Amino acid sequence: MVRFLLARPIAVGMTFLALLIFSLILFRTLPIALLPPIDVPQIVIKVDYPNTSPESIEQNVLRPIREGMVTLNGLQDMESEAGSEVGSVRLTFDYRTQMELAYIAVNEKIDRLTNSLPQDLDRPRVVRINTNDIPIVRVQVVPQEGVDFADVSLLTENVIKKRLEQLDGVALVDINGRQDRVISVSPNKPVLAGLGMTESDLIRAIEAGNSELPGISVEDGQFRYYLRLASRLETPEDIRNLPVRGPSGNTVVLGKLAEVRQALDKPTGFHLFQGREGLVVTVHKQTAARMNEIMPLVYEAVELFRQDYPQVDFALTQDQSTLLNAGISNLQTSLLFGGLFAFGILFVFMGNYRTPIIIGVSLPASLIIGFAVFYFAGISINVISLSGLALGLGMLIDNAIIVLDNISRKKQEGLPLFEACVSGVNEVMSALISSVLTTLAVFVPLVFLSGIAGALFYDQAVSVAAILSVSLLVAFVVLPLLYYLFFKNKSEQRSREDSRVFLLLLAGYKKVYRLLFSQPRWSLAILLLLIPVMLATVRLLEVEGLPPIEKFDALVSIDWNEPINAIQNKERILNLMKEESGVYLQAESEVGLRQFLLHEGNNAIQQADLFLTFENAVQKEQASTRLLHRMQGKFPQAAVAIRDAPNAFDQLFSSDRPFFELRWKDLASKQPVPAEKMDPWLSSFPITGWVKGPGLQKGAAVVFRTDVEKLALYGLDGPQLVEKIQQLFGNYLITDIKRFGEITPIMLVHDALDFQRLLTTNFLYGEEGIPYALEEFIAVSYDEHYKFVTADRSGIYQSLAFESPVTQQEERRIREWATEKNLSADFGGQYFRDRETIRQLVGICWFRYCCCISFWQPSLKTFCSP
Repeated sequence: MVRFLLARPIAVGMTFLALLIFSLILFRTLPIALLPPIDVPQIVIKVDYPNTSPESIEQNVLRPIREGMVTLNGLQDMESEAGSEVGSVRLTFDYRTQMELAYIAVNEKIDRLTNSLPQDLDRPRVVRINTNDIPIVRVQVVPQEGVDFADVSLLTENVIKKRLEQLDGVALVDINGRQDRVISVSPNKPVLAGLGMTESDLIRAIEAGNSELPGISVEDGQFRYYLRLASRLETPEDIRNLPVRGPSGNTVVLGKLAEVRQALDKPTGFHLFQGREGLVVTVHKQTAARMNEIMPLVYEAVELFRQDYPQVDFALTQDQSTLLNAGISNLQTSLLFGGLFAFGILFVFMGNYRTPIIIGVSLPASLIIGFAVFYFAGISINVISLSGLALGLGMLIDNAIIVLDNISRKKQEGLPLFEACVSGVNEVMSALISSVLTTLAVFVPLVFLSGIAGALFYDQAVSVAAILSVSLLVAFVVLPLLYYLFFKNKSEQRSREDSRVFLLLLAGYKKVYRLLFSQPRWSLAILLLLIPVMLATVRLLEVEGLPPIEKFDALVSIDWNEPINAIQNKERILNLMKEESGVYLQAESEVGLRQFLLHEGNNAIQQADLFLTFENAVQKEQASTRLLHRMQGKFPQAAVAIRDAPNAFDQLFSSDRPFFELRWKDLASKQPVPAEKMDPWLSSFPITGWVKGPGLQKGAAVVFRTDVEKLALYGLDGPQLVEKIQQLFGNYLITDIKRFGEITPIMLVHDALDFQRLLTTNFLYGEEGIPYALEEFIAVSYDEHYKFVTADRSGIYQSLAFESPVTQQEERRIREWATEKNLSADFGGQYFRDRETIRQLVGICWFRYCCCISFWQPSLKTFCSP
């Protein structure tokens, strides 16, 4: 083949040039991203159920969902966590599962389960986790002082979101911090009592005034018209003008019985930026989009927003393109300087200038053709694939040196230039193919690793395979052709192929070689001694998921562990930001419940995340220490965690799963073990060094116990009492005003009083209209309950987390402790997944060794050392 190609240098050269041009065209179409598009085999089902306890969410919502998901194909694990007003079910699938089909199957099962779920529950949200779910940038939308926040929320939802979604390459725009406008109806209780009316009369009047005909039509001659009630409510003034009929037949305008006004809905969460309340818009890119082309469009759009809406302040934060540019720039620099350094080294060790120039021409050509392989393999340009190119660059140079050196040796032996090129390539062809295959035997099996690591190694394995395959093509076709053209017109006199530097190093190597082999026993003994010493140093190395990166921003995660509302949570966060004012450069906070569609983490009103950006690492450490001490002094019950703010890599590799975890289930009740029993049991736990899992964390609660006998005695029923409690303490929705896709709720609102005064000042009315205070039928007590109810596919469990794995003796004692309490104990956590990964890596090493043996040749002994 080499003889045939060398006989047609012009045709081969033109073909190779065309291949280079074609590869350059394909290179410009490759998507650029920070990370490869990885379908994480997890789906999260999110549930929002206001004014509902964790026990109720687990029993009525999450348990039916878990039972309905058991039959999903490829389902490996299933866990759920129910908290106050929220719940989630996390489904983990096998990595061979097609997540597009799994996502469709989960949604279909949710639709089938709708009838078995509570009627007042919104449809559970199904979130599919993907690397593209990590936002590329966050747009801060902060209204100026005096601007209506509800109007800014509508502007963000209807204008800013839609304009950003129209940008090329943008897949989704998500929003947090919205506050919707509602119409509040506050009853005037003295007036109602004086007229003998109740709040139920107001509710019936509003519902009747907002009724709608369900698709009735009439015919008028040859025409048919749909009926519409002209009395439908549209404004607060329409509500004020509604007539309310009392039990005695008297009719009064509603505006005289209650205050009707527009207001903001009761908040369950806030977004804060630089101490000001606002909204945040996260931008997510499409899989095939180039991030470096999207970001200028986003910046241009935000600049237009500033001009069009001067009453709103805009800012861009957490721009992931900076991390992308830094990562790709570093890899490009490594490729460039690595190639230049290798190119310069060739001049040092080779005796002529033509051979290094030939290799220097082949390096960029091989890289460019390698990008064509990226295109057909569906690989994007990201930090993982570029790292594979950097790894394969050294092997590419090795192949080129071997081919050219062998051709030079053949020419020095007296063969004609043409025959030297042919013979030199043919002689090393099998050796180079074997060496490339043994190298691929190391990288390609890494694709079969489980977890995120295996998915990431796919891009790296393909890039290494691409550059090595192209290196063989260049070594067998282009290099002999270039050598033939470069040396064709050179005189036949022998030229020095090795430099003086190489000859000096070779002489030194021979001396060391003779010295070692003159004392073979001592040399072997020293070698065998060094092996355990080097292995022992492994224990001294730190183990981390990612290499340390200097960061100047911190994430403060706070769980107040108190039954506070979102407004109190916001005030505490603002006080913390004021106390640290002047220390940080930028502050951003997510308070309470998150409204993001793609948010798969925990949600609770009493939780908050505070992002702080500092000028340098010293300020960050000092502020973190000071903030932690201040929190411990002011709020000893609060759980505070301060760590580096996560970037895209941290969000992908982070896991909420404990390192080592003990789970148990109550075999008798199939329910969480009550706190009054569990606390003494934990005090006698056989080992120390554990932390309570979510299913054991407790919070304060108020318990209402109704006197059923007293209700029956006064002619009242339970549903009447429950409805009254919902009106007083819940967000009681009377009806909705729907107009052109905009929905405005009409809410019944009471004075912001403590619950004991509300029970005293509100009444139930008996059969003869006699009022009875609610406190007559409700006994109030304070109690501690579990904040979360955790469960897996086999039922409810509680857990303890450990920082290190337990020994076999400790495991035996723990199992004895569980057996005495009639508990089933099981161990899990990230520790066991890491062990599985290590076992897979050991298997890959053996696979590589077997591949080396299968390609064993005397000339390849150095490649096949295990």
